[in-house]
Amino acid sequence: MRLPRTRPRSLAGQLFAMQVVLVAAVVAGCAFFAYASGSAQARETAARQARAVAVSVADAPSVREAIRTPDPSAVLQPYAERVRKDTGIAFVTVMDPHRVRWTHPDTDRIGETFLGHTARALRGETFSETYTGTLGPSIRVVTPIRDGGRIVGLVSAGITVDRVSSQVRAQLRALALAAGAALALGGAGTYVINARLRRHTHGMNAAELSRLHDYHEATLHAVREGLLMLDGQRRIALINDAGRELLGLAPGTVGRRVAELELPAPLTGALLASEERVDEVHLTADRVIVVNTRPVVGGERRGTVVTLRDHTELQALSGELDSERGFTQALRSQAHEAANRLHTVVSLIELGRADEAVGFATAELELAQALTDRVVGAVGEPVLAALLLGKAAQANERGVELVLADDSLIDDGVLPATLPQRDLVTVLGNLIDNAVDAASEAVTGPPGIPGQRAPERPRPARARVTVTALACDGELLLRVADNGAGVDPADAAEVFRSGWSTHGAGRGLGLALVRQAAHRNGGTVTLAPGPDGGAEFTVRLPLPEASGVRKEATQ
Repeated sequence: MRLPRTRPRSLAGQLFAMQVVLVAAVVAGCAFFAYASGSAQARETAARQARAVAVSVADAPSVREAIRTPDPSAVLQPYAERVRKDTGIAFVTVMDPHRVRWTHPDTDRIGETFLGHTARALRGETFSETYTGTLGPSIRVVTPIRDGGRIVGLVSAGITVDRVSSQVRAQLRALALAAGAALALGGAGTYVINARLRRHTHGMNAAELSRLHDYHEATLHAVREGLLMLDGQRRIALINDAGRELLGLAPGTVGRRVAELELPAPLTGALLASEERVDEVHLTADRVIVVNTRPVVGGERRGTVVTLRDHTELQALSGELDSERGFTQALRSQAHEAANRLHTVVSLIELGRADEAVGFATAELELAQALTDRVVGAVGEPVLAALLLGKAAQANERGVELVLADDSLIDDGVLPATLPQRDLVTVLGNLIDNAVDAASEAVTGPPGIPGQRAPERPRPARARVTVTALACDGELLLRVADNGAGVDPADAAEVFRSGWSTHGAGRGLGLALVRQAAHRNGGTVTLAPGPDGGAEFTVRLPLPEASGVRKEATQ
């Protein structure tokens, strides 16, 4: 039968056990040191007290006078007992130079020989020793009694070792109480600290924490989404490789404040927001990213967790899909119009008016072929030519005339392979779409807003968008102008900001994508009043010299 595997003690439990043992060892060490030093100090104090008593008795004139009498014990015994009781020592013994006692606490011992050493005292020294006498082991001091230049007697004063030990034991009890209180206080403090540590580590042991850290590091480097963690001071506490790449940050940004990262203002505002943000689209210099934020709460604001998703390619594909949908709708409309014209031709033939049928068909064919020939002859880049033809069909469906400027010219093979075709579609497609919207509204009027009356302004007879596509002087120039209402000069600095639009929420990303694509390819985009009264957007993208761009002045 296999015994169940016991789970290792948690890190907080291990630290608690170690700290309790450490505190107990420190307290025990301190207690032992205090006991040893207290015992030595008690013996030293006892020796000093005995010395003071012995020397005081030996120097007393009454003691020397009593020694001169025929019976010194009669005077010295009461005196010695009075001194012993007043000073609290164990005994005061006065003896002659031959160690015969004149005084003793036990009167039956008077006249007997003193038990102890006296040789050094007979030489004139005062010394102390521990000796076992009639009262048991004692700490005693022996000093000579001088009368003139002669030693006429000796005085020994002492304190029994039992009394000293009893004093030390009394101190030890107090020390034990203090040590116990210190141990209890240290244990309680250690328990509180480790309880807090247990909450922070969720009861995991060292091996589990190490394994969790390894998984954490592996996950951060493996996940393709950007992950950013901010502390309560809005400083970067953690960021993975994908997060640095999406935000365009250099290594070593941990610890820096978000406001110091020089990110676009809307993105910085989203990262610093105290409320939760869900699937917000933001633009950096080179990318479209989707931002989600969630505050970390726990009684106080502890920080924010931010996830970042790269939306650049998805946004480009979405734009291409919108273009394809527009092409499909334009083809459907053209098919419908072609069917109507074909029916007209057939009806004219059935009515016997063949000459009028041929004239009608020839005029329609020349009108449709003229723009195709103009675009194909001027723009040799297939992607741009197809885009212009498709946008022309869409514009015509909305009653807008799309015109290719006379100075437009892009030879086949001029554009380098390093210039992404997707960026060309993004730039020119969004500019034409905005221009068609503006020109169409200038003729038909903007969508009505409930409760608000549209301002009166002169309307052009026909909506028109003029496109210029020219490659010369080492750059690609794409210019789109319309005869719409134009852009308010007060809004000129805001039109390229993500989310700015005159058509309500959910719009305003096209021009931001145009500026981003131009920046990504080292180009610029500018806004100016158009020659027909509307807005004119100009994009300039540098081209390498080796691309064969012809050298001529821009008209």
